Amino acid sequence: MLARQRQAVILEEVRRTGAVRVSDLVVRLGVSDMTVRRDLDVLASRGLLEKVYGGATTVVVRSTDEPGFEAKSVRQLPEKEAIAARAAGLVRPGTAIGLSAGTTTWTLARFLEDIPDLTVVTNSIRVADVLQQGGRTDRTVVLTGGVRTPSDALVGPVAVQALRSLHLDVVFLGVHGMAERSGFTTPNLNESETDRALVDAAGRVVVLADHTKWGTVGISTIADLDEADVLVTDAGLPEEAVAVLGEQVGELVLAHVPGRGEEELA
Repeated sequence: MLARQRQAVILEEVRRTGAVRVSDLVVRLGVSDMTVRRDLDVLASRGLLEKVYGGATTVVVRSTDEPGFEAKSVRQLPEKEAIAARAAGLVRPGTAIGLSAGTTTWTLARFLEDIPDLTVVTNSIRVADVLQQGGRTDRTVVLTGGVRTPSDALVGPVAVQALRSLHLDVVFLGVHGMAERSGFTTPNLNESETDRALVDAAGRVVVLADHTKWGTVGISTIADLDEADVLVTDAGLPEEAVAVLGEQVGELVLAHVPGRGEEELA
């Protein structure tokens, strides 16, 4: 059995029962203790489960939990790079685009350096810093203003008012979570309102979310799944999520993560 297949079995069992034991998985999968532990390490590194003594459990995330920017910036780095690279291909020279706050949109900002004549509107201090450092004279960067959140987003009435009069060709939206019933969500109520204003200003909405965001639900919905014209995620997305999202979003793009295409044999 390939590593990806084993890990899918493990993840499904964790989601079904809430917890698994290494000893039980050794018997079920017919592999060594070390192979099972290696698979658990991979799944834990992707934020899909939590390792405990002798096994693993589901990750418990409260709907109001909001990790800071630094904590999020080191998670799923290869996935974010792959997603950003695909998303950058959707940006055309001479357009006005919006970038919400988030570590994936921050990664995208670094891929925009060679695209000329852009106007970029953002409520992210980090995104604005990246774009300003490029030093392009043909680029206009508009920072909305507002109250700063743990994720370095500027939110609240000032940010919302700044966005209400704008008309953007494309908005790239980073999200905390995505699920079939709750759509695209955030743990911050004020950030939800500001992100909603970005969505309303967009001619086209492109959501950027790695596979670990599936099944995570924040307290507030930014947009329903079918409001995304494009969702750029990565190929680690579970099959059931691919089926749901493929039906709901306008276009589902699965970015390939280098080094993840070939799965090792047990």
